[in-house]
Amino acid sequence: MRFFLDTANVEDIKKANDMGVICGVTTNPSLIAKSGRQFEDVIKEITSIVDGAISGEVKATTTDAEGMIKEGREIAKIHPNMVVKIPTTVEGLKATKVLSSEGVKTNLTLVFNPTQALLAARAGATYVSPFLGRLDDISQNGLDLIADIVEIFEAGGNDTPIIRASGDFAGGIDTQIICASVRNPIHVIECAKMGADIATIPYNVIEQMMNHPLTDQGIAKFQADYKAVFGE
Repeated sequence: MRFFLDTANVEDIKKANDMGVICGVTTNPSLIAKSGRQFEDVIKEITSIVDGAISGEVKATTTDAEGMIKEGREIAKIHPNMVVKIPTTVEGLKATKVLSSEGVKTNLTLVFNPTQALLAARAGATYVSPFLGRLDDISQNGLDLIADIVEIFEAGGNDTPIIRASGDFAGGIDTQIICASVRNPIHVIECAKMGADIATIPYNVIEQMMNHPLTDQGIAKFQADYKAVFGE
């Protein structure tokens, strides 16, 4: 499983990129607003730091397919690594169909059930972003959503296609799963075990993943033993 950083904080992006652990960045209108900067300024700076997929979302107030398509085309022009982030709605699916046919990469966001993910995939989405943490917030198990989507996508991409009565066949789901709204290292571990393609995580979760008291104790012990024999 690969990692994207879920933020518009350029300093956090630089720190994570320096570690060599991320291969992309996801943003959303709330994260851009939190940065206090203009959308295009933030996105351009991010593309100069990370050589990987950068998700930039259409305006939160744009709800029609025509508007999403127009904005999506402009976002795609910013940099070759741009991915247009689109809400998972009927209008979003329409926009995805058009943009994907033009070779524009798309990330269908705010996925909360497997059928939304399947429809997004069939519309041509490059990525789908199921939000597990937000489901946990309302006392539903968000990891169940990830497991269901992984199972459905794997079945849909089976090397042995299922021939329907119509003569068509099921299969060929190339859409990648981005686990979003990831809150802690347990989410990361379970998503990886399920076979999700990517987890997009905030910088504080990377820090949590790296920290362990026994690592700190071990380093302190090695340092103490070294100093006892060799000094500083």
